[in-house]
Amino acid sequence: MKNKQIYFRLVTLILLVLISIGLFMTYQTYGNWQFALTLRGKKLLAFVIVGLLTSFSTISFQTITQSHFLTPSILGFDSLYVLVQTTLFFYFGQTPTHPMMMFGLNVGLMVLFSVVLFGFLLRKETQDLFLLLMIGMVLGTFFRSVSTFLQVLMDPNEYDKLQGKLFASFSNVDVSLLYMVIPIVLGIILLFWIVSPTLDVFHLGTCQAINLGINVQRFRWFILFLISLSVGLSTALIGPITFLGFIVANITYQILPVYKHRYLFVSSALLSILMLVLGQFLVEHIFHMNTTLSVVIEFSGGVYFIWKLLSERGKILQ
Repeated sequence: MKNKQIYFRLVTLILLVLISIGLFMTYQTYGNWQFALTLRGKKLLAFVIVGLLTSFSTISFQTITQSHFLTPSILGFDSLYVLVQTTLFFYFGQTPTHPMMMFGLNVGLMVLFSVVLFGFLLRKETQDLFLLLMIGMVLGTFFRSVSTFLQVLMDPNEYDKLQGKLFASFSNVDVSLLYMVIPIVLGIILLFWIVSPTLDVFHLGTCQAINLGINVQRFRWFILFLISLSVGLSTALIGPITFLGFIVANITYQILPVYKHRYLFVSSALLSILMLVLGQFLVEHIFHMNTTLSVVIEFSGGVYFIWKLLSERGKILQ
């Protein structure tokens, strides 16, 4: 693809994002601009943060696993988040009153879990990435089973309160948390941007990366740590959204069939923000809050996943 075509599509995405943001921020404000901008501005900031973290982490994860069907949630982060919330409600009756405590606990446990898992499986003598993925899936199933067991034993009133914590929500995001994570998010994005040329080499395959002098084991560990921190921050902020990264990453590959990750990162981030903003607009003004953004994304993502699976199967059979 020529550079002019790439820039044209990126500019088109930027314009679509700006139009959607303008529509979301100004539609039906009824002259009360300050209230609308304050309320919707908080959501918009959350959209940008989650969109950046989700898109950058998913693109990088699919590159090092060399599969467009895998997402970071396969390592069990969403299930771990549910387990932490369920355990706190089960033993303490409610989550800690200070949101900073809850946020730090969620992010800390997820990163600790990933570091232990990566350190055990990505040692120099093993370097088995697919074993890492399989164990992540098994642990995710285990976490969900424990969470379900505790929820069955839980008081019905506490269970009702818990359900509000287990689904992604952009309406109840703590603004102080958003401001706190901005420097961390910028640092993560900068690191992804710096290592993007090395990620480009991984499109050639692991053997070619080794032949070109890349320390594959160390680089994988570093990228997976960045991915874990990204997913941990995003999940702790708004809750688990499984299919968002899968949708934006695969649409990005169709819009920009290139190997350079800097283009892929920008395109996927714009798509992610566009999807979140338009999705929230539909939820508020078309569905009149009868559903949530996470439900819309998960349903759309599930349908898209099945369609892509069937289409890839058809290509293989041909």
